[in-house]
Amino acid sequence: MSIAVLGIDLGKTSCSVMGLDEAGRVVLRRRMRRETVSSYAAKLPACIVAMEACCGAHHMGRALAAWGHEVRLMSPEYVRPYVKAQKNDDRDAEAIAEAATRPTMRFVALKSEEQLDMQTLHRVRDRLVAERTLLMNQIRSLLLERGITIPQGRAKLNQQLSELRQAPDQVSPRMQLLLRDLHERLLEITARIRTYDAELTAQAQADERARRLMTIPGIGALNATALVAAVGEARTFRRGRDLAAWLGLVPRQATTGGRPKLLGITKRGSKYLRKMLIQGARASMPTLRQSDTRLGAWLRSLLARSHPNTAVVALAAKMARIVWALLHHGRSYEAMAAPVTR
Repeated sequence: MSIAVLGIDLGKTSCSVMGLDEAGRVVLRRRMRRETVSSYAAKLPACIVAMEACCGAHHMGRALAAWGHEVRLMSPEYVRPYVKAQKNDDRDAEAIAEAATRPTMRFVALKSEEQLDMQTLHRVRDRLVAERTLLMNQIRSLLLERGITIPQGRAKLNQQLSELRQAPDQVSPRMQLLLRDLHERLLEITARIRTYDAELTAQAQADERARRLMTIPGIGALNATALVAAVGEARTFRRGRDLAAWLGLVPRQATTGGRPKLLGITKRGSKYLRKMLIQGARASMPTLRQSDTRLGAWLRSLLARSHPNTAVVALAAKMARIVWALLHHGRSYEAMAAPVTR
């Protein structure tokens, strides 16, 4: 039995394994437990091992690559068209193996343990930020029911809660205890977020790629570490526009009969990375539009004919292209002076 492509449909406890020979014929159908997949693949000659880029795929991929196999990870949406008839685990494994042989298939690069750790840190921090926002909104609504309105901003909320502790007559004693517990929880979450921010800043200073990304206007420690963890050296993308498209920052197309029609951005890919880039673009836009650089001249021209929100997204896409150039070519950002017009 000669296996050229091994398709694995990963499951939580068990996996479906499908083997194809050089001609594409099915020569192996087997179901095995997740922990035995690596030991089984270790006995096979070096071949192509295909999996969907899902939870645990990168860990499994590194283990299989250590045995000399060529690991190919694919997005599940690219595998779906190859599923024949009714869907089941064996059909999924067969579709994965077949999709991996297509010359136009786009593959996902294997992430290292350090990249996964960095992504985990970002996800935990993002969850805490969402939890803090939820808690702040609850406190505001509880106080609004008692006729106390608080201006926007976390600082204003902390100030108002501190003042309520000094003036217990404004709310009932039971409400005083509840507000004290909620305020302490809010301060605790904020302290944890600051701890993660400090760790991300230290990681950004220690990583040479992140330091180069932080030379781009609008890219800070959070953006730089998140991008390095997600795309690494950006070898998966052939050009900067591919990275911007992967992040969902390019227009959707509805072209028929040779008549192109561009709609809003696709919003594909990582919502977190897209959000971080757009927020960075929005923060840097007032400074960039006044700068005497090519990027500043391009931004001023764009703002003259487009809505500011459109310009922000376009600037985020431009930043994604610059990120690709810096990671792919190993350079640092250098602002170029705007050409002199007469």
